[in-house]
Amino acid sequence: MPPTYLTEEGFEKLKQELEYLRTIRRQEVAERLRAALEDGDAGIDADAECEAARNEQSFVEGRIHDLEYILANAQLIKESDKNDTVQIGSKVSIQEEGFEPESYTIVGPVESDPANGRISNESPLGKALLGHKVGDEVTVKSPNGSFTVTITKIE
Repeated sequence: MPPTYLTEEGFEKLKQELEYLRTIRRQEVAERLRAALEDGDAGIDADAECEAARNEQSFVEGRIHDLEYILANAQLIKESDKNDTVQIGSKVSIQEEGFEPESYTIVGPVESDPANGRISNESPLGKALLGHKVGDEVTVKSPNGSFTVTITKIE
């Protein structure tokens, strides 16, 4: 199994979510399910509430399982030591001809958030940038076609 790349911040955030789900959310859902089962004689509305509570319980348990797996297989991304090539954890500034410059931090897929400048190393752009240096022109093959960017800065 490939590791799950996480920043230290992302690792802590997922640990906090897991703790919340295990200690608080799981209990809330169990209480909701218990209440729905006690109202079981109230007809269709009670059946619908019971079904909704069971679905929510399944979702919470599934998320707990996913987080446990992610955290168990996490490989922390170290702050780059001013490496001259793009790697996971690098902050990269790029320029596509005719567009404003953009900056992204290359992270693992779990922490990907393009709207906030965090792209996955598995995304077309992230994958294309890996291993390149400042000044390199990189062709990105995306589902909407190919485009070329120039790497202007690596932090």
